[in-house]
Amino acid sequence: MPRPHRLLAILSAAVLGALALAPPASAGRTTLGGADPSVIKVGGLYVSAKSVDGGVAVRTATTLEGLAAAPKKQVWRDTGGLGEVWAPEIVHHDGQYRIYFAAGTGAAHRMYHISSAGPDSGYSAATKVALPDDRWAIDGVPFTYQGQRWFVWSGWAGGTNVEQNLYVARMSSPTATTGARYVISQPRESWERVVGNPYINEAPEPILDPNGQLHVVYSANGSWSSRYCLAELRLRPGGDPAYVWDWYKSNGCLFGSHASELMAGWDPTAHADGPGHHTFVLERGDIATSPPSGNRFPTMYHAVTKGTPYSWANRYWYTGTAVWWGSVTYRRANVPGATTSTGFGLKFFE
Repeated sequence: MPRPHRLLAILSAAVLGALALAPPASAGRTTLGGADPSVIKVGGLYVSAKSVDGGVAVRTATTLEGLAAAPKKQVWRDTGGLGEVWAPEIVHHDGQYRIYFAAGTGAAHRMYHISSAGPDSGYSAATKVALPDDRWAIDGVPFTYQGQRWFVWSGWAGGTNVEQNLYVARMSSPTATTGARYVISQPRESWERVVGNPYINEAPEPILDPNGQLHVVYSANGSWSSRYCLAELRLRPGGDPAYVWDWYKSNGCLFGSHASELMAGWDPTAHADGPGHHTFVLERGDIATSPPSGNRFPTMYHAVTKGTPYSWANRYWYTGTAVWWGSVTYRRANVPGATTSTGFGLKFFE
């Protein structure tokens, strides 16, 4: 895919490292307690979605940091008794603000969708997203790649909670998919099986690198543990998003607080414990607006402040940054296709 900044794609990891600033003295913890941030930028407005008060609330601000002090506006409430509302994901597609979220109890969790012409009012009633096989599903997000709309989410292979895998399916409308679902990642590496029962791949976030290659950054290990971390999948050039062996997985986490789970050359966090379930702050939440190489670009993630007991109740939203890192090789064995893939990876900073 042609990119206006394609020349930067040839920069080496050393050059990109020189462009990256030193990590800040302290992590960017906001005053927003809770988990699973989702933030987009629409023109000059930052818009976030959050699970709160038995439904979904939206905040808007003219700066990313300003979201923490912005008033919350409840845009949807679970009046139908669906159950727990998890991890709303906001995008702006086809002139509409669209929020996707999981709702249900236990094995009944499924993905739902609401939409509005405005960011913080006038949302529709919730419509269930029709996913293949109608299995347990959370953390879903739509994206468009090479003209095709896709949906990526975390789900179960069957009807029981054995492990959480990442799946993709082609979309035929904002609330329906077409064809089968395809697994693209399972938590089978030792570094993503440190904390389990079940073992987890969740919170997928697609993004394009400066070469136009598709990546999906996801969270591994249990969110109830400080071992929670970010890893990624990279689609090979010319690859099919629906074919699992066209995806190459990082050889360790790329952002986490324990060196033992991290990929070689990546450093553990200094201030935030168990960072995960992040968001890339993209224009309209559209991966076609993915940021260029070399420059830091904003992220948000949830974590617990180091020195604080790790628990769900102690999670906060943090602001951070990321930078594309050139010439990163991922290795694999005993599967179809080439054993190595070299391309852009990501460095995350607190």
